Amino acid sequence: MRRVRLCLEYDGTNFAGFQKQTGTGLRTVQGVLEEALARLTGEGIKIVGAGRTDKGVHALGQVVHFDTCSSIPVERFPAALNGLLPPDLVVLSAALADTSFHARYGAVGKRYSYLILNSRRPTALWRSRCYQYPYSLDLTAMRLAVQFFHGEHDFQGFSATGSSAQSTVRRIFSFDIDEQGDWICFSVTADGFLYKMVRLMVGTLLEVGRGKMRPQQVKEILDRGERGEGGPALPPQGLYLVKVYYPGEEKGMFLDRVWPIS
Repeated sequence: MRRVRLCLEYDGTNFAGFQKQTGTGLRTVQGVLEEALARLTGEGIKIVGAGRTDKGVHALGQVVHFDTCSSIPVERFPAALNGLLPPDLVVLSAALADTSFHARYGAVGKRYSYLILNSRRPTALWRSRCYQYPYSLDLTAMRLAVQFFHGEHDFQGFSATGSSAQSTVRRIFSFDIDEQGDWICFSVTADGFLYKMVRLMVGTLLEVGRGKMRPQQVKEILDRGERGEGGPALPPQGLYLVKVYYPGEEKGMFLDRVWPIS
């Protein structure tokens, strides 16, 4: 029995999220990948993912693991699986992992990016891969507000109901706002995330950017920990799971600056 670690890229537009939903007939990343693995190995394989991305959310670096008795060389898994998978799901790499490796519980950090097209000009090609926001934004005020997110806080005020997390305390290592022309990319790295946490934080920053909220209000929401005081949870299509970090890979949590477009 071997444990294999895969890195995945997918366009979440036509997936009902990552997690398999048995008996629903819904198309999920886990379900599609497990079907391909079954065809390739002849085994009933169950994968474990680092993050359960929602419907419409994309991934540039999702990590999964699975156990197999197959003798297929690990370096052949990406090409073999990509020959069976649909074009909106790609295996980027494969590696043997120790049997103690766990894609979800072993992660020490994750990086998400949220991509915004700050323009009134409609887009056909990017409509499912970004959130179009047509209003002028004060990036200086937004960068003042984002500083309050850094460090360890109780993020209950920036989480949605429906999470199974036992604690709402998380540590944010970095939170960057980068601009290239009409594109704005919010990139946040933390030791973990709550349900809709990134989409709620960025939604609040947009309210600050439009002058509807003061930068200081971010701190006030964190201090009170009450849901519904910030901005709205933004739509899923602008969100990307960029990278998952494991012990020994912590350096990248502070150095990686990845745009969903380049």
